[in-house]
Amino acid sequence: MSSPPIRSGADAAQTASTCASLNITTAEFAELQRRATAAKATAYCRYSRFRVGATLLCADAAGETVYVPGANVENASYPVGTCAERVAFGTAVTSGITAFRAIAVATDISPPASPCGMCRQFIREFCSLQTPVIMFDKNSDYVVMTLEQLQGMPGKGGWNDRVAAVSQV
Repeated sequence: MSSPPIRSGADAAQTASTCASLNITTAEFAELQRRATAAKATAYCRYSRFRVGATLLCADAAGETVYVPGANVENASYPVGTCAERVAFGTAVTSGITAFRAIAVATDISPPASPCGMCRQFIREFCSLQTPVIMFDKNSDYVVMTLEQLQGMPGKGGWNDRVAAVSQV
């Protein structure tokens, strides 16, 4: 699979086209970016200094649009830390929010970083393979991929099949 294009955050026409393809408004896109960037500022990353913020575009039980942020929280024992995406999903799910439309992730690097493998698995528990993940870099440029594109594993025998099998039990 070739690398997806990095899109300019300053190109309004390109952003509008992206939003149309994702079935979100330009206002929702801008809010995702703003909130993911703001969440990044709250990261606790005293060991790696690698700040990550995430924001979920969701619908609550009444169908109202809700944004749920998360930031990475590290620990001196690296495996004990929690990624921004999992913090956001944990907050949403424990608040009764389970309808997710899009995910935004913001970092201080360029090109933008994608969710790690553990986060991809965690996201898959709650989202369809077509859920868009918008990854913003330090310059507000971005890459958009679906969860399916991110997971990079063949469908047969991969975790997608296991999730589907468990869902049918």
